[in-house]
Amino acid sequence: MPAERVDVLVLGAGVAGCALAHHLMRRGAGRVRVYDPRTPAAGASGRAAGVVTEQLWDRWDLDVTRESHREYAELCQRWEPEAYQANGFVRWTRDAACAEAMEAARERLAGWGVDVEEPTAAELERWIPAGRFDDVRMSLLTRHDGAVRPSSITTIYAESARAAGAVFDFGSPPVSLGPSDDGWRLETGTGAVTAADLVIAAGAWSKAIGASLGHPLPLSPYRTQAALLRPTAAPAPFPTAHDLDEDVYVRLEDGGRILAGDGTESVECDPERFVTGGDEGFLGHIASTLQDRLPGWADSEVVAAWAGVCTATPDRHPIVGAVPGAAGLSVLTGMNGFGIMRAGGIARRLADLLVDRAPPEEAAALLGPAWAGRFTGPVAPFPPQPGFTLEPGLAPRW
Repeated sequence: MPAERVDVLVLGAGVAGCALAHHLMRRGAGRVRVYDPRTPAAGASGRAAGVVTEQLWDRWDLDVTRESHREYAELCQRWEPEAYQANGFVRWTRDAACAEAMEAARERLAGWGVDVEEPTAAELERWIPAGRFDDVRMSLLTRHDGAVRPSSITTIYAESARAAGAVFDFGSPPVSLGPSDDGWRLETGTGAVTAADLVIAAGAWSKAIGASLGHPLPLSPYRTQAALLRPTAAPAPFPTAHDLDEDVYVRLEDGGRILAGDGTESVECDPERFVTGGDEGFLGHIASTLQDRLPGWADSEVVAAWAGVCTATPDRHPIVGAVPGAAGLSVLTGMNGFGIMRAGGIARRLADLLVDRAPPEEAAALLGPAWAGRFTGPVAPFPPQPGFTLEPGLAPRW
């Protein structure tokens, strides 16, 4: 059977890959095919927190996230209104050094036009009655932040792309992948497809795919955890909250439940072999944090706990765009745990570059710190360092 010919073949049907297909079809990219041996959002996208906040590192990331946020709100309003909530985002600390960094972050964010506030302890207690904030030194609130259901926005992107003519190929194991005379060729258990452009958007599996093609990518997959809790009394709506001292976040979920994380591990893991359930130590840390900081939810029942694999880069910025020295090969990966926040805006930028056949200098300007061309040689192994940083650049996690 002859191979099917497409213009763009996207590897990975997480939120990034589906968002890219959506934007490629909007730009009239021609024949687009998305391949995933699993199902949509089967990787990190389906296990993500879905938080979208403007409390970020630099202006480029802020612009990308704002674009993503607007797009999620519009798409959900049209197709699944309950999948999006504009609930705000607040973080706090009792640590003096962290408070100093937060003050610098507040000034930086305000300079970028972010509507950021410094709530008092009384205001925190009013917004989150389950909490105790008498010892908080500093807090930051961005009222217009939101949260989106990751599986829903991934599906919305996929269905939009499919309606415009994109083809999705799920569940068939790969047989081979490599360069061909006219681009790239993928063979699966159901057939073969060739493409002029190949985009690796496979999340934690991107590292192995790049290596198999002879173009290793500076990526480090890592495991992170979350838990779904049910308090005795259903909580009233509250901002997504992040305790910087304990590195635990909580946000409102459907049915009177709350989602809690962040059980992130700073060691590389294999996305094919990792513990998918929540660890006892992680659940114990959540329980002690609730007891100390959010005692009104200390008696919450654990409904479920799980782990997923995200992907880190050496400098914490994504890796997006053409791979140096590999004609027709691009990447959309390395989100460092912030794939939901970044996916829509970054996917639109990459779609524009692919359709316009933009030169490297234009790609570098559009993709900024995420431009794949910044890595041109081997990168030594590195430990993952994701997290809600406060300082720009390579700030440590709190």
